Amino acid sequence: MRVLLIGAGGYLGRFVADRLLADPAVQLTALGRGDDADVRFDLATGSPGALTRFLDAVHPGVVVNCAGATRGGARELTRHNTVAVATVCEALRRSGCGARLVQIGCSSEYGPSQPGSSTAEDAVPRPGGPYGVSKLAATELVLGSGLDAVVLRVFSPAGPGTPAGSPLGRLAEAMRRAMQSGDGELKLGGLGAQRDFVDVRDVARAVHAASLSAAQGVINIGSGRAVRLRDAAATLARVAGYGGTLHELDGPPGGHLRAAIGHPRSDPDHPAPVAYPYPDGCGGWQQADVRTARDRLGWRPRINLEESLADIWMEAACRI
Repeated sequence: MRVLLIGAGGYLGRFVADRLLADPAVQLTALGRGDDADVRFDLATGSPGALTRFLDAVHPGVVVNCAGATRGGARELTRHNTVAVATVCEALRRSGCGARLVQIGCSSEYGPSQPGSSTAEDAVPRPGGPYGVSKLAATELVLGSGLDAVVLRVFSPAGPGTPAGSPLGRLAEAMRRAMQSGDGELKLGGLGAQRDFVDVRDVARAVHAASLSAAQGVINIGSGRAVRLRDAAATLARVAGYGGTLHELDGPPGGHLRAAIGHPRSDPDHPAPVAYPYPDGCGGWQQADVRTARDRLGWRPRINLEESLADIWMEAACRI
């Protein structure tokens, strides 16, 4: 099976590439903006005609699109997340390769949900920010393209390679700095939010399964369990061996998270680091209903959050 992977150099794309390369039945070609791509092509500026000629030459059976942007203004996000996908869809329609499209979507397309609920694929999307809007527009382009296509709506990815700007990446970096400087208190914000974390390697397994399946439409990829960032921070502290106290700036009365991780150090000469996870427009709660992935892809998550956090910490701890 010939697979064209777009965005192989990105956070998710690297693990998808590793997973596909491990399958001896897959012949993988990577297309992207970086020097490590087999073919250099920028979806945000390249024409559908140029991509069509490449598709006709390579003749893939599956195209996996992991490319996109998570940061920037509305204009940049639209260019990289929406216009780029329009280019892919138009090129596939023009091409004679008949390739199946696996598009990587995002849970930010759904926006906030009711606490305690599990979001299924038939939920009405109400994205709470420009990133979610740009990804939802891409999903609608794919679903309306008439192509053999599936969109995997990935919830909050975690594990090795987690970006430093993500909530878990910021927690790990703040903890590393606190341990390096000997701070016995770590101030953190945004710990009340609850998210459905799924390991990036499990996401790669889902992409592989979707490439081999005939499933179409939208499929959620998550753990099926919401975790409060406060609890993830406590687990990360235990994994890291941090003996200080996590001070929650916007937490419950008392403000201290003492999950058996020590006591605060009061030292005005050493102000404690502060970490604020960035807002994703999803409110206080997100949890995926993952039954469709189980039923249509035969996929279940395998890697628990503690293992993902251990890998995040290992990378953070190695930074100088």
